[in-house]
Amino acid sequence: MVIGLSGGVDSSVAAHLLKESGYDVIALFMINWHDTTGTLSGDCPWKDDLLIAELVARKLEIPFHSVDLSASYKQKVVDYMFSEYAKGRTPNPDVLCNREIKFDVFLEEAMKLGAAYVATGHYCRKESINKENKAIYQLLAGIDKNKDQSYFLCQLNQKQLSKSLFPIGHLEKKEVREIAASLNLPTAERKDSQGVCFVGKIDLPVFLQQKLESKKGNIVEMPANYPDFSRTEGIVEEEELIKIDSLPYNIHPKYGTIKGTHQGAWYFTIGQRKGLQIGGSPEPLFVIGLDIERNIVYVGQGENHPGLYRQSLLIKRDDIHWVREDLTMCEGESKNVLVRIRYRQPLQKAKLIKHSEGMYILFEEKQRGITPGQFAAWYDEHELIGSGVISS
Repeated sequence: MVIGLSGGVDSSVAAHLLKESGYDVIALFMINWHDTTGTLSGDCPWKDDLLIAELVARKLEIPFHSVDLSASYKQKVVDYMFSEYAKGRTPNPDVLCNREIKFDVFLEEAMKLGAAYVATGHYCRKESINKENKAIYQLLAGIDKNKDQSYFLCQLNQKQLSKSLFPIGHLEKKEVREIAASLNLPTAERKDSQGVCFVGKIDLPVFLQQKLESKKGNIVEMPANYPDFSRTEGIVEEEELIKIDSLPYNIHPKYGTIKGTHQGAWYFTIGQRKGLQIGGSPEPLFVIGLDIERNIVYVGQGENHPGLYRQSLLIKRDDIHWVREDLTMCEGESKNVLVRIRYRQPLQKAKLIKHSEGMYILFEEKQRGITPGQFAAWYDEHELIGSGVISS
């Protein structure tokens, strides 16, 4: 058994629980990033993490190894980030890191050490059922609703789940801290890492300027009564609603007012408030749309601006992923589910509708800040059964 020991309290306690359960545990630390361009000073430096992880392994008396996966991480995660931002989309590197690194490249490294499974400190659970004499693995939400991390694993497949264990998914965070303290682990009071997976907190414009050049453009404020923001009013037919609402706003700058300038539309994301550097408005300005071709950032006043809210979204056919492959939907089928479009968002009632274009998700209530490039994950009660990249 290999535990991905990160230098944090969660993986430390996971390692302890595995050992207590009788597993022959080996700790493996991932080095995934060396470049500090754009990273905020002092935030989650990997050398400190490595030292702490090694101290934990000594305390638990388990073998410790490290592996440098930075080349794979750059290719599979960071390059993907640059590509998505260049298109005006906002990627989720943590989801990609789990799919492409932790449960792929790292898993292969663990197998080289003779491991049958890889364990992590994620707050989620795994169970299995038998269906037609075949084991089906279930990805379930963690018991701690405030820390449930199943969303970050929404792109895992059955093969990856078959080799994975999540030892702390049945615990709450405070219990994990208590266990670490009782063992005098050096991670007991260490703060949780934040920011981009294995990179840490970043100054996004500075980070992206490594590949995306600055280019001056206009920030255009759109009025709340702009026609497209209410274009679904009066539409009753469900099919028409999703087809219209899932299309990007056809915003035209002539309806708005130029409020300032920016250095590149690709540096912004839907729903963003900070970084616009524009004052004087009665209410705060929020990003409601991006036009990469014309390099325009569209904003609206107030957190209730109608441009921030939409009833549905589209996931293109090739971007649909089923954790539970046995539940794959056919064209024309629909299914009531619970959906999450960002980490820690409360699950939202919605309907999946499979079309030739892909998967439409029609929400019971309008959602704020639906962001292309992010992942939508759908659940059947506590089980995450599928996900996809939001196209529009």
